Amino acid sequence: MKLLRPLIFAFFFAGAFLYFTTYRPAGGSLARWISPPAKLEITEAAANSSNDNPLDAEEQNNIEVYRKNIASVVNVKSRAVTFDFFYGLVPEEGQGSGFIIDKAGHVLTNYHVIAEARQVEVVLHNRKSYKATIVGTDRSHDLAVLLIKAPDLQPMTLGDSTHLQVGQKVYAIGNPFGLAGTLTRGIVSSIRSVQEPDGTAIDEAIQTDAAINPGNSGGPLLNLRGEVIGINTLIASNSGQSAGIGFAIPINTAKAVLNDLVTLGRVRRPALGVRTIPINSDLADQLGLAADYGLLIVQVVAGGSADRAGLQGGNQRAYLGNVPIMVGGDLIVAIDGEKVEDQQDLAQMMNKHRAGDVVRVTIFRSKKKMDVQVTLGEAKEQV
Repeated sequence: MKLLRPLIFAFFFAGAFLYFTTYRPAGGSLARWISPPAKLEITEAAANSSNDNPLDAEEQNNIEVYRKNIASVVNVKSRAVTFDFFYGLVPEEGQGSGFIIDKAGHVLTNYHVIAEARQVEVVLHNRKSYKATIVGTDRSHDLAVLLIKAPDLQPMTLGDSTHLQVGQKVYAIGNPFGLAGTLTRGIVSSIRSVQEPDGTAIDEAIQTDAAINPGNSGGPLLNLRGEVIGINTLIASNSGQSAGIGFAIPINTAKAVLNDLVTLGRVRRPALGVRTIPINSDLADQLGLAADYGLLIVQVVAGGSADRAGLQGGNQRAYLGNVPIMVGGDLIVAIDGEKVEDQQDLAQMMNKHRAGDVVRVTIFRSKKKMDVQVTLGEAKEQV
């Protein structure tokens, strides 16, 4: 009896399955569920008339920015040789992005994209590849200029990064993970100074939430008009992939040194030719200074820019803690009308100039305020 009961149930279920799948009319619900329908029913969008545009204004602008610039964005491939203890010299490949800046074939990218490279190759959007020459490098600004010989190049339009506002919409075009011609969109999240992994400092870096991944380095960051406002260079992420925090070098930083990079292969870094200490209210009171901020000149380089312009260093020995310094020199409070409070302010102002430029330095000499015209020399004048 115990064996018969399971056999009866099995016979019953087998018969029911056979009925519903074979003999029941096709209109049955179970048959419809098991067998394929006679016709697939889908919901289609209504057809647009020839005068209708299915894209809104924002989408149209996205497309226009992409189409305007995609032919100018390139893939930069570098080949270097590293030493391995077990295998000896081992070839190593890297890649990043770049963009064409003139019809002569100059390409702007990051220095770290081509650092230590023995061979550099540039691949255009049409997939044609060209051997590139490294024309100039600026490691301190993480910039490099390459040169290719190719016909019918389309240079990008370089914009102005001076008055960027947090909240502005921006676009990034590049080759993340080797995926050529990728567009991402976001906003300017912040303007701040950041430091790259190798210690290189980027003043007034453009922070953005536009997705920037490995391979985007060296590519352009664009405004709504499709003008280049930055060079994508860095991501802040524990995983090494986009976490919504990317940084770009302001395009004005690059424009200030492009001529030197192309014509000299290096940057004539400007300098005042002075050694200074920052002043706060406590020091100002102790030294009897006319202002409670600025940079006190403790020494000028003999024959340097400041010396030639008549700026004066300290002439009295004093101690800052246990450190001996010279006081009594000029107090720098502004350059070209911009307030100077510490060495970082001075460095940022120097980054806007190059050797040979003339700047107006506002100083206090004792209690007298005066302006001095200084022709900037090269950074080797620095003490």
